[in-house]
Amino acid sequence: MAEKGLNPVNIDSMEEALHRLSKKPGVKAWLMLDRSNGVVLKTNGQIAAIRPAKSSSNTNNTGVPPSLPTPTGGSFSSDVHTNPNNESLAAQELASMVWSFLSSAGSLVDGIDGEDELKLLRLRTKKQEFVIVPEPKYLLVVIHDTPPA
Repeated sequence: MAEKGLNPVNIDSMEEALHRLSKKPGVKAWLMLDRSNGVVLKTNGQIAAIRPAKSSSNTNNTGVPPSLPTPTGGSFSSDVHTNPNNESLAAQELASMVWSFLSSAGSLVDGIDGEDELKLLRLRTKKQEFVIVPEPKYLLVVIHDTPPA
């Protein structure tokens, strides 16, 4: 069953593209977030190795800290929501930080030109690079090794 306006053909081609992305050299992990609320829809890779969960003791009954959106599921749901462990908590916390970063960047774009829109964000650190692609229904966050300068 396709939810949120995605048909099965789009889901299959997206799954294939995400699988190929996972195999690219240097890709550590990726997250797919719901565009409307920032909830994690799907992940791949070891998010906890990139950014360990910090609020493991202060969670609600879903394994998600009270300050983060509670998972609602969707057509791309995976075990991230049903298995509240360190990996899923780390994914939720990272998603919350990305959501906040994207909101700030979107406000900046709106402040500069209200008719413009955010298409891509790249955040590079010494250890890794985050590429955030806002799509109409979801946000794709890819984390990969920082290429040598």
